[in-house]
Amino acid sequence: MARALMIQGTGSDVGKSLLVAGLCRASSRRGIAVLPFKPQNMSNNAAATHEGGEIGRAQALQALAAGAAPSVDMNPVLIKPHSDTGAQIIMQGKALGSVEAADYASLRPRLLAAIMQSFTRLKSRCELVIVEGAGSPAEVNLRARDIANMGFALPARVPVVLAGDIDRGGVIAQIIGTHAVLAPEDRAMVCGFLVNKFRGDPALFTDGYDLIAERTNWPGFGVLPWFSDAHLLPAEDAVALSRPSSASKDMFRILCPILSRIANFDDLDPLRTEPGVSVEMIAPGQPLPQGADLVILPGSKATRADLAFVRAQGWDIDLRAHVRQGGAVLGICGGYQMLGRKIADPDGVEGAPGSSEGLGLLAIDTVMGRQKRVMPVSGHALAEAAPVHGYEIHIGESDGPDRMRPLFEIEGRAEGAISSDGQIMGTYLHGMFAADGFRRAFLRRLGWGQGGGVPALGYQARIEQILDALGEHMERHLDIDAMLSLAA
Repeated sequence: MARALMIQGTGSDVGKSLLVAGLCRASSRRGIAVLPFKPQNMSNNAAATHEGGEIGRAQALQALAAGAAPSVDMNPVLIKPHSDTGAQIIMQGKALGSVEAADYASLRPRLLAAIMQSFTRLKSRCELVIVEGAGSPAEVNLRARDIANMGFALPARVPVVLAGDIDRGGVIAQIIGTHAVLAPEDRAMVCGFLVNKFRGDPALFTDGYDLIAERTNWPGFGVLPWFSDAHLLPAEDAVALSRPSSASKDMFRILCPILSRIANFDDLDPLRTEPGVSVEMIAPGQPLPQGADLVILPGSKATRADLAFVRAQGWDIDLRAHVRQGGAVLGICGGYQMLGRKIADPDGVEGAPGSSEGLGLLAIDTVMGRQKRVMPVSGHALAEAAPVHGYEIHIGESDGPDRMRPLFEIEGRAEGAISSDGQIMGTYLHGMFAADGFRRAFLRRLGWGQGGGVPALGYQARIEQILDALGEHMERHLDIDAMLSLAA
């Protein structure tokens, strides 16, 4: 049976997902059969697995770092928020139903049982499991219903390394404070700490590092400098959307409005790698700038609610102006549904039962259903005559006259829709732009001039290169040997 080690953090966004990915790649490069695991995740960025289930996007990236195929057991509980207080619960890849935050605790016994079952199965398949916590174990007010941090580590008897984030400031208080508030039995599971995201000369932090070790009696495993290529890896959390973007007038400009329940926004990542292409994320309250070449309406966890959100921002008016000026529009999944004439949800799958008038830019109508389609798929793009691969995660079926002009043929069936003038396109296919040939042919068809040539590396090869660099970065700056020796 495999050994396991868990990375917990002093808070959200301290870099746990990246640390686990780096440890998976470093372990794999050492010849260790390693797999990632996250008991519970909260994200609307999901990936499809070969079993036809869905897991958090970060666990799919960690699986890639480990050299393994993504599996539902790597993230047995996925929470996908669709309102401020409600979320869909995915258990071992399948939708369990939607619950309000106040009712979630009642599911703990059932979810913890599924978590332990998945963890046991993973351990039977490898030599080492690297586990990622969620949020912070210092949220002791939530400890009684926790299944993501010490609520998992303690019953599973998995040693913990605590990561602090020096970039946000106060890392000494983060780590010492966590030590102070943990219950004795939880504190005993922590076998050491590390400091992440350091900028500058680590020698300047020696006194602080030593103080943490002295106050906590935990050994330190090192100070990890800022990994500058982290932003080039697929992001899981919407906080990544706040990164700035810029465009000059000679660039091919792509705009994407940030929906309130935006999902699978990493669909756009491969587009950022092309020379002469800018991808601008438009925040709520900001108009869609004029003069763009392409507007992408992304996926959404709550399509009708986000359609109302689009109208509340005035983006529907901006979108029509963009179309009048000759710009192209692509809707992906929920964005595809919004572009149609009508969205009906008779059973209230995504909210209150009812229907909404769509943006009317595609001649299609959508009916939501309880059956969710989740699967990796492949095929080819019809206009570009290029192979394409990706995945589908959606409820609802769309049909109408514009479906007679599909974008793709996916495993023998027509997929997507194009307006009669060719300006408006929609598809349920996520991840399509990772296919280098299709991505470049699609952009050229819309007027991209390649702005200085095509990169030597394709998108997937570039991701592999960055994961190698991440593993090497962690080997240089952390005591990986000491950390892995803790695994039990």
